[in-house]
Formats: sequence, structure tokens, C-alpha cells
Amino acid sequence: MMKTALTDTLGRPLRDLRISLTDRCNFRCSYCMPKALFGANHAFMPRSELLSFEEITRLAQLFTELGVRKLRLTGGEPLLRRDIDRLIGMLAALEGVEDISLTTNASMLTLDKARALRDAGLNRITVSLDAIDDATFQAMNDVGFPVAKVLAGIANAEQAGLTPVKVNMVVQRGVNDHDLLAMAEYFRGTPHILRFIETMDVGSTNGWCLDQVIPSADVRAQLHNQWPLEPVDANYRGEVAERYRYADGAGEIGFISSVTQPFCGDCSRARLSAEGKLFTCLFANHGHDLRAPMRTGASDQDLREQLSRIWSARTDRYSEQRGEHTQPIDSRRIEMSYIGG
Repeated sequence: MMKTALTDTLGRPLRDLRISLTDRCNFRCSYCMPKALFGANHAFMPRSELLSFEEITRLAQLFTELGVRKLRLTGGEPLLRRDIDRLIGMLAALEGVEDISLTTNASMLTLDKARALRDAGLNRITVSLDAIDDATFQAMNDVGFPVAKVLAGIANAEQAGLTPVKVNMVVQRGVNDHDLLAMAEYFRGTPHILRFIETMDVGSTNGWCLDQVIPSADVRAQLHNQWPLEPVDANYRGEVAERYRYADGAGEIGFISSVTQPFCGDCSRARLSAEGKLFTCLFANHGHDLRAPMRTGASDQDLREQLSRIWSARTDRYSEQRGEHTQPIDSRRIEMSYIGG
């Protein structure tokens, strides 16, 4: 099959596919899965509604034929999906896949699990860690999970060769902004890349407001005042994090500024939910069902044409429009726990 370069209405290519493996998570972070709404009686998807590994692999192959080169596995918490290493092996065998990564809270990342993921074909991981102070971290995950166990998971990833480990900190005013310098100091001098993320209005259940956002420029100024920083060129067009390094050689950090510096213009990411809906934007309010046609006999050509139509018609630029105030904000956005960050 000849691979076809595909672009949307704004000329943006399709290069990255984020695949949610489950809508479940063992944390209850307020900006993603607030406990008040995702409590003990919350009805998660039954297993029969989740895409099988074979269905995920089939779709991933079709996406690679349309230009996708990078796959990222997300959740919920993807390590809750049983036998995930088997899926990674299936994806790694696909022609055209250049990179497979995984976003996790690292709470379940034992050394044996990290090695199994690496041996199956996983290239690297990104860990969500919003504080280094244990009390702050436990309050934010809202299940009393200690930060030491996440740090152990990061160490296991490094030992297994899943490097570089990227560590994402979602910064919220009045919640964890007091921990910025401590986080930076902990990861200075390591091969890990700490990235500070402006808290975003993903979904409609997290009570987001603009006052919670600390602009990346302010965070960067705090860090630069403590340890001088130097800008680093992007690795590729569309890289979401602005890269910096410590002038004293103590490593690299990054800043993801979706609110104050939107990067819609270079966004090349599609998102596949655990139940098989395709979303063309993190802030979307609806998806395109791929599971139903797959389970009712659609051919690869049928699915390929459907994917092409969806991406070719894509117009999404939500973050830019939010900043421009050019359209009303839709309150029905899909939750982050449903399609991953």
C-alpha cells in the first residue's frame, strides 16, 4: 500500500496518533477526574465496549498509511489495561511506526513491568507528576498515593532504558505553584526532562478558570532567576514544548503553553478513544465512531476513506480561538480522562 500524505483544511499533516486504552484511572486528580464526579459508583466503560488489541492495531496500521509516524498510548491510566505489552508488540511490528511512547502516572511501573514494555517495543515514557512535596502530591491525586512510589517508577523506567523520561507538571495557581523550584531542583542533574504545563480547560467538569493559569513566561522567569536558562531549538515542527537548558549544564526543561501561546497552527495529532471514537482536537465536543463500522464489516479501504475524509475536513483551532475570543466556548467538551492529555 502506497502511503499518502494527508493534510487538513489548514495544511496540517497527520503525524501523531494518541490512543486511549481505558477510561479508568487509580488517581482522582481534580483537573482530570474529580472524585465528586468519578466516585465509587461511577460507571466506566464495560470491557466489551473497549477496542480490542486487534482493532487498535488495525486502525493504527491504517493511520500509518495516511502519514502517522508516532504513537502514544494514554488513558485514563494505560497500565490498568491488562497485557499492554502484547499490544505494544503488535504496534511495534507495524510498518511506518517510528516511535511508541506512553503517558502514565507511574504508580504501577515496577522494574519488571518497565522491562517488559521496553522489550515489547516501547521507546519511552512520559510521567504525570504535579508536585514533589508529598503532602501536595497526595492532596492533588486525592487518593493518598505517596510521591515516593511515583519517583520509584521513574527510576525503574530509567533503569529499563525507557529514556529520556519526560515528567509533566500541570501548574495551578494556589495549588502547587509553591513547588516549582523544588520540582526543578529535584530533576536538575538527571537525564529526565521536566515540563511545566499551563492548566487547560479540557473537558467541562474540572471547574477551570483563567485565574488558575500561571503563564509559562512567569514560571520560566522564576526558574531563570534561580538557574539561568538558554533556549534550545525544537526537535521537529509541531513540538508542543518550548525547550530550554540550564546554562550550567544541569539538563533540559520545557514549557507547554496551550493557553498563553497556543500551538494549533502546527498540531498534527489525532486522538482515538478507548471505545473507538476519533477526535481531531483535545478540546473537541464530539468524535467520529470507528468501532461500529469495524464491527459491522467495513473493509480497510472503507475505513481508510473515512479517516481521510475526517482529517481532510479538520478545521480545529480551539486554543487560538479561545485567546482571540472569536467564538463562544462550548461547555460540552470531552473529558481529558476519556481521550488522554
